[in-house]
Amino acid sequence: MGIIIANIVAIFRKELQSYFASPIAYVFAGIFWFLSGFFFVWILLSPDGIIQQVAQRDQLGVPTPSVDVAYEFLGGFLNVMGSLAMFVLPILSMGLYAEERKRGTLELLATSPLTNWAVAVGKLLGVLTFFTVMVTPLLVYEAIALSAASPPIPATVPLLAHVGLILLAASILSLGMFISSLTDSSILAAFLTFVLSVVLWIIDLIAKGIGGFVGAALNHLSLLENYNNLVKGVLDTSSLILFASYILLGIFLTAQSINAFRFQRS
Repeated sequence: MGIIIANIVAIFRKELQSYFASPIAYVFAGIFWFLSGFFFVWILLSPDGIIQQVAQRDQLGVPTPSVDVAYEFLGGFLNVMGSLAMFVLPILSMGLYAEERKRGTLELLATSPLTNWAVAVGKLLGVLTFFTVMVTPLLVYEAIALSAASPPIPATVPLLAHVGLILLAASILSLGMFISSLTDSSILAAFLTFVLSVVLWIIDLIAKGIGGFVGAALNHLSLLENYNNLVKGVLDTSSLILFASYILLGIFLTAQSINAFRFQRS
């Protein structure tokens, strides 16, 4: 067990260093921070933002149910971040194995003493850590904005919502890692991962159209439905189990894919 953990840590450090040593990664992170900051300001302070909408209702004397601006803002912003992640994550996962295939180093990796599971877990942890670093500044300016909320919003709510965002990312990255292991084209891997993510994101809409037992079963597979549960501050164990299942499925399929590659080369 100690050797396996050491192997995972070694792969994790290698992957993480490759991100922080790449100028492209910094450009990518900068674009992500710019877009997230833009949506943050737009949702909160724009003419169509939540503060302006509530102020207009009060000025017009429109009888509406009371609105908790802090909760509405947090939910709206993190829903946008979830949608933005659908575009960001396939790009992060596309080269996890595709680049190894292109450079011809996948064969060395597949025949090395490292287990395929250890390599897959190390790679996933590396890219997930990089995404977590990208997301961390969101907590800072959310905390600044929400500090003015009265009554104050419990700290557990935004923390649980961001845990949901990280679990969503881990699920898509894990499945994207499997797709990346199937091709030497990073662009194709990113496209297929994006398509799969969108299908899993909107599968609840498909489920409503089908209805019945099949529809209910499909609804449980929805990334959006389970992500929204955590964003709302609901600690739903079924949502945690679903995300964990997607993560483990991606790792398992990736290990099997590399095993199949090894047999082809033997």
